[in-house]
Amino acid sequence: MAKKLLGYDMLTPDARRRWEARHVQASALATSPYKADFPLLAQNRDLAFLDSAATAQRPKAVLDAQKRFYETMNANALRGLYQLSVEATEAINEARTHVAQFIGLDGEKDARDVVFCRNTSEALNLIAHSYAPDVLRPGDEVCITIMEHHSNLIPWQQACRAAGAKLVYMYPDEQGAIGEEEMRAKIGPRTKIVSAVHVSNVLGVSNDVKLMAEIAHQFGAVMVVDGAQSVPHFPVDVTELGCDFFAFSGHKVFGPFGIGVLWGRHELLEAMPPFLTGGEMIESVSEQDAVWAPVPEKFEAGTQDAAGIYALDAALTYVEGIGFEAMQARERALVAQCMRRLSGLPFVRIIGPADPDAHHGVVSFNVCGIHPHDVASILDMGNVAIRAGHHCAQPLLAHLGIQSCCRVSLAFYNDAGDIEKLIDGLKQTWRMFNE
Repeated sequence: MAKKLLGYDMLTPDARRRWEARHVQASALATSPYKADFPLLAQNRDLAFLDSAATAQRPKAVLDAQKRFYETMNANALRGLYQLSVEATEAINEARTHVAQFIGLDGEKDARDVVFCRNTSEALNLIAHSYAPDVLRPGDEVCITIMEHHSNLIPWQQACRAAGAKLVYMYPDEQGAIGEEEMRAKIGPRTKIVSAVHVSNVLGVSNDVKLMAEIAHQFGAVMVVDGAQSVPHFPVDVTELGCDFFAFSGHKVFGPFGIGVLWGRHELLEAMPPFLTGGEMIESVSEQDAVWAPVPEKFEAGTQDAAGIYALDAALTYVEGIGFEAMQARERALVAQCMRRLSGLPFVRIIGPADPDAHHGVVSFNVCGIHPHDVASILDMGNVAIRAGHHCAQPLLAHLGIQSCCRVSLAFYNDAGDIEKLIDGLKQTWRMFNE
């Protein structure tokens, strides 16, 4: 029998009304004042883009920043003594400081512990390849959750296989929450690494990584957090979370493709060998040996995407200009409206917790008797963009007793019209298969 997570349709009407009363009024969702900031959305007014968990749209400020870098300071950062190279270097340093501040750190002091990479996947692989081999021994354990994206699962499979260690999973309850009892049952004296997604890209739930970190540290283990889906939706303070490593991708927080961030505690990064070797990550090289550059350069081999880093800086500035309070209020209201409208379709089954507040921008569902790929393809004919498939989380879907599902992922730039286009498209899909 398929496992089931209780959905919004299980809430009583009174419970729904109480929830909606605490959030943005429906009239404020009729249109979006933010779509004008995003050229792709402004130029495609009929598009209902509902796949922001895969990649967010970019505001004009970010696109302009990337263009401005190439037009005004295009040079190889860190390598030249001439003015353009100095300006490019300063731009990267300022972005590094800004990233540190954005995740709750002292920008001046802790910027050195911000490593730029291509994406969250590369950041997590860096930890698995540079940290794990020095701490994992046969019989040790790495503890993760069943809801991990493959990016935070396969690297640990590989690390455990290489070390003869065991990969242990934590499982959620029927509301999608991993409770303290489950954490304490799985994190123990053999655990050397705990790695967990902050927000699930399928269920939208937020894991209590702070509690996981506390339990991990009781046994001398380190805590790794995949923040790809949390950073775009709410403030993150890595000090408050108590984690040892934190990773996220720029393209999910309205920045460019190809830029990711790994933050780690300085003493851990100092002790780790580099993941990639080559230019710029060295202090000195002889015929038979090399001395690594200090952190973070030690982990940034080769020419960095300086324009992308500069544009990520602009993306964080854009988010700060709107403010997470306003973004969260709008996203919560949109999620509630989406769940309410989906639950009104008798042929739709929502996957995930009943409380809309527990869905950080993500609502997954299935249409009875119709494959998710067919649903997504038909919706696309009506200019509605959703994701369908296993969402790079096959173990989670197997745990839920399904092979694939549809996923709507909302951002603050969406509006009620996008949701209505989704609902109309789902009704049309149902009619095509059942009338």
